[in-house]
Amino acid sequence: MEARNPHRWWILVVLCLSTLVLVIDSMALTVAVPAMTADIGASAQDIQWILDSYVLVFAGLLLTSGSLGDRFGRRKVMIIGLLLFGLASLAATVCTNPGEVIAARVAMGVGGALIMPSTLSILITVFAEDERGRAMAAWGSVSMLGLVGSPVLGGFLIDHFSWHTIFFVNVPVVAVAITAALLLMPESRGPWRRPDPIGAVLSAVGMTALIWWIIEIPQHGAFDGRGLVTLLVAAGALIGFVAWENVHPEPMVPLALFKQRNFSGGSLSLTLVQIGNGGLLLVLTQYLQFVLGYSAVEAGLAFLPLAVTALIGNGAGAGLAAKTGNRPLVVTGLLVMAGSFLLFTTVDADSGFTVPAVALGLLGLGAGLAMPAAIAALMGTIPEEQAGVGSALNDTIQQAGTALGIAILGSLLTSRFTAEMPAGSSDLAKSSISGALAVAGGDGGLARTAREAFTTAMSTTLTISAVGVLAAALLAAVVMRDGKRGAGAPVAEAELAA
Repeated sequence: MEARNPHRWWILVVLCLSTLVLVIDSMALTVAVPAMTADIGASAQDIQWILDSYVLVFAGLLLTSGSLGDRFGRRKVMIIGLLLFGLASLAATVCTNPGEVIAARVAMGVGGALIMPSTLSILITVFAEDERGRAMAAWGSVSMLGLVGSPVLGGFLIDHFSWHTIFFVNVPVVAVAITAALLLMPESRGPWRRPDPIGAVLSAVGMTALIWWIIEIPQHGAFDGRGLVTLLVAAGALIGFVAWENVHPEPMVPLALFKQRNFSGGSLSLTLVQIGNGGLLLVLTQYLQFVLGYSAVEAGLAFLPLAVTALIGNGAGAGLAAKTGNRPLVVTGLLVMAGSFLLFTTVDADSGFTVPAVALGLLGLGAGLAMPAAIAALMGTIPEEQAGVGSALNDTIQQAGTALGIAILGSLLTSRFTAEMPAGSSDLAKSSISGALAVAGGDGGLARTAREAFTTAMSTTLTISAVGVLAAALLAAVVMRDGKRGAGAPVAEAELAA
């Protein structure tokens, strides 16, 4: 038996820190938008680019960075990503205009794309099968805590300092992660393969165009003008990428992974979940702040039930996976998540926080059971030498699902809200609940109408989320398998090629 790495649990801490810095930055930045807008004179279009430029670069480069890690060394690529992310964050603290912030965010997107696939691929190479479930549960729990805690941290920093501290907080975390990685983490890589520059270019163009098309849907429509052009570019590049990878003797991305039921079932189930989850934070933060009147910090703290039950689910799931297999956990967890979305649909303007708190608790429990098990199942089908690009492929699919969910559910929320507002309302009042409350001023009647319209729109939107998660549960039940191989044992490369 191969000796276990004596530093493996400390290595897990490094991987969790590396993932945490990405989660904190993305979520805390949304809280900083109002202060940033006022300070640097950013227009609505500038803010969109500040938020979206990171996502575009991150999604576009994931597959390429995953293959770089397998070829040149996952630790090396992760450290380069952390260094770039930290330097770009430091640069963002001295930005004085929107263009500089956008440039910093682009550099952070490149760094993030180098970091993300490496964390999971290093995890599955460092931990043996019998410990991998617990390691993944811990990794997922830290991500969940970052998701919940970052709005609270962001609100505190902005209230007491400035929006620049949102970026500065990344720097010490990155410094600790780099130091620990250099001291504790072994290098791992796959066998040398010939570079695939055509595949890299096609994947980057295709994914960037696809995510950009999804982002633009709410404002410019899916099939009108430049939206149609962007979609055609995305489809052409991605179809070309698949065709090229299937004929290339040493493809950058092993598309044969999709022949494995656990990889295809796990990835597609997680994607449907991400579509369903995509609009949740968007919807619920508005409900908390505009319907219940919470501050940004209070809204962040309101997600604590989600974090606590996610930790409970992660802990329980790590022990159950060895006994029941991954598929029952995935299906059960997804059904619990669907139930939480259905509970959210019962919320109205007078519900307060009790029902959302219970629903958030169920959502965290379901996610804690389902997500680590789904990731363990799909990563268990990936040969160790292709761990980086396999992880990146899963990350890329989920990233597209998240963007699609935000675009679809955000558009549905807006259109439904507009339809529920009285016909005589101004365009600003019909555009969003924040606009309606601004117009209402001291008009309690209009404010009440806006809150009722929003909760009606929220119920419709989260019904779609529930349907998406139920579809994910059905897909997991039908497609995934629990073989004798176990949760985390990679199949042989020859089996992938069969």
